[in-house]
Amino acid sequence: MEPPPLVNLPALRMRPFVAAATSALDGRRVLVGEVRYRRRGWNGDRRDPAKDAQTALDILRERAGPLPVVLIGHSMGGRAALRAGGDPMVRGVIALAPWLPAGEPVAHLAGRRIYVLHDPADRVTAASDSWAFVHRAAAAGAEAAAIPMAVGGHTMLRSASTWHQRVAQLTAGLLADD
Repeated sequence: MEPPPLVNLPALRMRPFVAAATSALDGRRVLVGEVRYRRRGWNGDRRDPAKDAQTALDILRERAGPLPVVLIGHSMGGRAALRAGGDPMVRGVIALAPWLPAGEPVAHLAGRRIYVLHDPADRVTAASDSWAFVHRAAAAGAEAAAIPMAVGGHTMLRSASTWHQRVAQLTAGLLADD
């Protein structure tokens, strides 16, 4: 179980999402954090990325006190964000083309707002799995929405600005009450 490479292209792809979400908050002070995974992969029952996301939330709470948090993650990072979404600081989760196998837990998301964006033509992760997850999360008490994206595939590179703008709008909405 190796650590991710120092030059992590998926992490770099998320930077424009952070910039768009931050700019949508109209100059409000925000703290932006990035979860750096200790190991590559989900690693079965170890669920390393989910543990890393929860550890990041615990450190944030310890250093800054309770803050409203929006988790944004892509693919496995979307799955990790949704797993950590039950933390009391989390206002909502925005999962982008997430990897959501059948049976992924949802009960911990009751009372949370979650948005799952997925291009139905994604060939890496199945949009149908995302839609099934959203349906189960809503049945468990989450305010859950499936948002089909017309283009972008799994990498979200085609029409990337459309994805960035949508994430910015959703982030602003999740933090509107603060």
